[in-house]
Amino acid sequence: MTSEYVTFGLAPAMRAGGVLADGAYQTQREFLDFVVDGRPLLARLADLDAVSPLAADIGPSALAEQVRRLLLETEPAPEGSRFVLYGCPECEGPECGAVTAVIERDGPDVVWRDFVRQTGGIPDIERDGYHALGPYRFHGEQYRTALKGLLTADGALAPGIPDGPRALLIGPRAAVLAKLAAALRRIGIGAEITLDAAGAHADELRKYGAVVFGRTVGQDERDAVRDAFAAARCDAVCVTALAPIVPLLVAQVVQALDRTPHDRRRLLGLTAVAGGAEAVVEVAATCRVALAAHRLDRLSRPRTRELFDAVLDPGTHHIPLDLRALRGRSYLVARTNEAVRVTPVER
Repeated sequence: MTSEYVTFGLAPAMRAGGVLADGAYQTQREFLDFVVDGRPLLARLADLDAVSPLAADIGPSALAEQVRRLLLETEPAPEGSRFVLYGCPECEGPECGAVTAVIERDGPDVVWRDFVRQTGGIPDIERDGYHALGPYRFHGEQYRTALKGLLTADGALAPGIPDGPRALLIGPRAAVLAKLAAALRRIGIGAEITLDAAGAHADELRKYGAVVFGRTVGQDERDAVRDAFAAARCDAVCVTALAPIVPLLVAQVVQALDRTPHDRRRLLGLTAVAGGAEAVVEVAATCRVALAAHRLDRLSRPRTRELFDAVLDPGTHHIPLDLRALRGRSYLVARTNEAVRVTPVER
């Protein structure tokens, strides 16, 4: 088998969670993506909503087993040497579809080839194959070093997999913060509510990736909390709740938890043109982008409306908006499979 060598690595990645416009919950997943020749492999699959088997929430023993499978140290699956590289973020069943590939040794090297979208049984490579992917030939030593770095000497899981995300909510345990905490937990983000975090132990503060200030929290209280996190050497992102709209607040938290390096992001920016006539969306690579509008009506009831959902090519896109969905104080949320961006609409 002939193919040029490419580099292999691993990088933290996120499947963005959220409360969607139709009320459905989308689970937040933290995982390690495969980096092939300097680019995340998942980014080459523009419209695929999936996670790798190296996910933070499947348990240490199961995760270590997945690493050993990729190292070809365990028995192959019954159908041969085909391995799951990406699966459904919401379940473990094959019915939703998975991306699989043949992984095999070729002398000292490791080769990934014949990538397909598989829902069960023996796949049809011609019909379901990703013909633009692979084959990829990795130097065996580099490949094994990257994966073995996730295991200890006795084969157990070593530090390196992203921890589950957590957010700290500051303010009275009122209805909005309580609903926000419940929604975050529903999508897989740990959430706690407290009136004052300024006196918390540094080790506890370091567990959080985002801090949300309720709208009633004063500036002095916010400054004290920021100082406490800074003293704990914690890089948690502090955000102020934009409006008492739970899906919008969840989007703010998900955006704050995003630690993806800028050069590996597909969704780079979201702004709303003054007056709300159009949204400006900047993407770095082909991906599916959905836009939703959030606002409060005259009776302070939250309203959500889907405005746009399509695959966008790299570049800056000007998307016309329906002004009827943006009456009063309103907000836009842009979503891809792995990222969320929030912006207010200035009228």
